[in-house]
Parts: sequence; structure tokens; C-alpha cells
Amino acid sequence: MIFRVILISAISYLLGSIPFGLILVKLRTGKDLRQIESGRTGGTNAGRAAGFWVGFLTALFDGLKAAVAVWIARAFLPNLIWMEIIAPLLAVLGHNYSIFLIERSENGKVRLRGGAGGAPFVGGAFSIWQPSLLIIVPIGAFILYFIGYASVTTLSTALIATIIFTIRSIWFGAPWQYILYGVIGEVLLAWALRPNIRRLLNGTERLVGLRAKRLQTSSKNGNHSSSSSVSSS
Repeated sequence: MIFRVILISAISYLLGSIPFGLILVKLRTGKDLRQIESGRTGGTNAGRAAGFWVGFLTALFDGLKAAVAVWIARAFLPNLIWMEIIAPLLAVLGHNYSIFLIERSENGKVRLRGGAGGAPFVGGAFSIWQPSLLIIVPIGAFILYFIGYASVTTLSTALIATIIFTIRSIWFGAPWQYILYGVIGEVLLAWALRPNIRRLLNGTERLVGLRAKRLQTSSKNGNHSSSSSVSSS
């Protein structure tokens, strides 16, 4: 069993480490996603670099990485619930800190690049309990469009999953260990999103969705008014 645990853990991390965003953007545009915008390799930045469908496919494949990790854990260790939690979390860890994206900074420090972990986390939650996708994705889309921060949306996925698994544990007898998937996942996502959290706190985080459209419209109207004033004078 120990050998299987180690092997599945390694496979889960390596699956998570596959940088689909980097690969798809390179194929689509020839650009290095690490040199664009946030430099992350997840669906949000891939979408910025190469359009909606590349971002969508990146998120889909990133989600499947953690989903496959859970399926492998269940297939080879069917009675070990802890591996159903550890496997997708290792996929999230691999996604955020990919062994395939090792870099050495100017000061000589070695670091691992990657994404923020939102898509693989959702993929893991889906594999643990499939209907969770029908709850997490619509609420996440609502938050993204109306609140307007991709980082808040990513953080919300783990919070929603924690609530789902808590309700299922208390009222429907599901394993309580699944709650830890949401809690630990939230920690991993928050750690990866530290720069975004700092920008949220100082009010400089990038807006998207409805609020971004309103801001653009307001800015255009303001510029138009200024031009009219100049013309009339």
C-alpha cells in the first residue's frame, strides 16, 4: 500500500504540473505565456493572451488534471478516502508549482512557475462529488461577472466547496474528510494569490465583467464631456 500511495502521489503532482496554458498559447500564438500579463499559466491568463477558447480549453484541461488524479486514487486505493483528498491537492500544488517550469531568477534563486490553482481545484471537487460542478461554476461565474475580480472568483471556489462538503457531511452522511479538501485547497489558492490579495487590499486589482464595462463606459463619457467642454470654449 505504501508503494501505491507514493506512486499515486507522484503521478498526481506530475499530472498537475503539465502546463496546458503554456502549451496551448504557444501553439496558438507562438508566445510564451510566462511573459504575458500575470505570467501565470492558468485559464485566466491564457484567455488574455490568446482569446476565450484557448482560456476555456486551458481551464478544462487543468480541471481534468485533478479529476484524473482522484479517479486514479479511487481505482488503485478504493478504500482510502485520504488519497481522494491528497491526490487532487497534489495536482493543485503541481499546477501552481510545476516541476516542468523551473526558473532561476537574477539573484540565483530557483523557483517553480505555474497558475493559481482554481481550475484544478474545481476539477478535484467535481471528481469527489460530481454535482458540485453544477453549484461551484454558476456561482463562480456570477461572482466573476458582477463582483469583477478573477482572484476573488478563484478563492470563492474553495469556500463554496467547503460549504458543500460540510452540508453533505452533516446532513447526508458523506465523509467528513472531504471538508478538508476545501479548507486545505483554500490555503493553497490564497498562498498562490498573495500578490492579487495585496492588490485587492490597496484597490489596484484588475476589474473584469460588468463593473469593468461600467468603468470603461464612465471613462468614455467623461472623456467625451471633457472634449465637448474644450470644443465649446
